[in-house]
Amino acid sequence: MSAKKKTAAKKTAAKPAAAKRAEGSRSAYPPVRPTPKGLRATERLRKICLALPEVTERVSHGEATWFVQGKKSFVMMSDCHHNDRVAVTCAGADGAQEVLVATDPDKFYRPPYVGHLGWLGIYLDVPGVDWDQIADLIVEAYRRVAPPKLIDRLDAGEGA
Repeated sequence: MSAKKKTAAKKTAAKPAAAKRAEGSRSAYPPVRPTPKGLRATERLRKICLALPEVTERVSHGEATWFVQGKKSFVMMSDCHHNDRVAVTCAGADGAQEVLVATDPDKFYRPPYVGHLGWLGIYLDVPGVDWDQIADLIVEAYRRVAPPKLIDRLDAGEGA
């Protein structure tokens, strides 16, 4: 085998598995972000999260992420981050992840890296997204992470 053919073979073998799967499909992976659907979802999530006391937003791991007092994350956007899905992950109430994933696996999932901590993944690219339920889950995620004084402010009806 010539040196050129060996180099070409190495380059082909070195492609990430996701890139190999995307070959021949209609869309390339990773897509250009933000995707249109991801952008719309991020705007809706932003309105929900930033209405809570002392929440800030910044990019973390390439995605829009919301933090309590700029320190602890409680919601993270996932716009085709590990696959071609649009989703959000958030801190979950005790047992919520197991119940929701078992009840409706087409809408909920156990996210990588933080799923073992009880975080919940919610697909946003499925028909019939229930934004009221998502808002409730985000408020619950905030309660899991926020200090008591901020939860008191939330309960008193204070927003950002």
